[in-house]
Amino acid sequence: MKILLSNNDLNEALYNVSNLGFVPTMGSLHEGHISLIKKSIKECKKTIVSIFINPTQFNNKKDFKNYPRNIKKDLLILKKLRINFVYLPSVKDVYHFKRKSPIKLKKKDKILCAKFRKGHFEGVIDVIDRLTKMIKPQKIYFGEKDFQQLYLIKKYNPKKLNVKIISCPTIRNLNKLALSSRNNLLTKNQLIKAEKISKKIFLFKKKISQNRNINTLVYKLKKELTNLFNIKFDYLELRNKSNLQVSNKIKNSKLFVAYYINKVRLIDNF
Repeated sequence: MKILLSNNDLNEALYNVSNLGFVPTMGSLHEGHISLIKKSIKECKKTIVSIFINPTQFNNKKDFKNYPRNIKKDLLILKKLRINFVYLPSVKDVYHFKRKSPIKLKKKDKILCAKFRKGHFEGVIDVIDRLTKMIKPQKIYFGEKDFQQLYLIKKYNPKKLNVKIISCPTIRNLNKLALSSRNNLLTKNQLIKAEKISKKIFLFKKKISQNRNINTLVYKLKKELTNLFNIKFDYLELRNKSNLQVSNKIKNSKLFVAYYINKVRLIDNF
């Protein structure tokens, strides 16, 4: 495994490399990341993983500062997986050029997390575009846990990048909680609470498959969870997974959720 610390390292290491799979991460690696990396290893001749906590996608400086970091543990995990390259760029490496025109979301895309986290997805789309141009992979891997992110990257990804975007299923623990780096910020009791919330939403989605008054039931569920667990929701909404428009049919739809346990914001989709 080669550790690349600069753009010069990157250019040197990837010179003449073909059939390259790329897994972009912000570190604090868990089984969700590992599933993406294993898929890349299986499908591509060589795999590169980046670890970069991107400042431009945080609309809250405190959130950026508190984001979990564990580079030593991450490198041990990557070494065991026998990946070819790990890229650890600096902010200067990634943002070494200015855009001619800034990335802007269309009005209809300013929904769900984009509504509550101003500038977040513009930052995500920008950094993925930059890293993809620098690395030039054939395939790039994302988890469906961040479904809106995946949807927007596919939508705003310039075709000239010539990269295939691969979506991979959400990895959950036995209690249906989606694995996330942010789970590391929860106490043991808060983690149990998050698991109970996920399990309730999961079972709710499973049960209501044939019900016609779905949005009324979703509203009742949100109210019930708020009272039961004393949590604050940003949203709990049923939306079509093809275009993210509000839906009242279970078919081809997902239940999207964002809520806070104490000050930790968790997102998921079912």
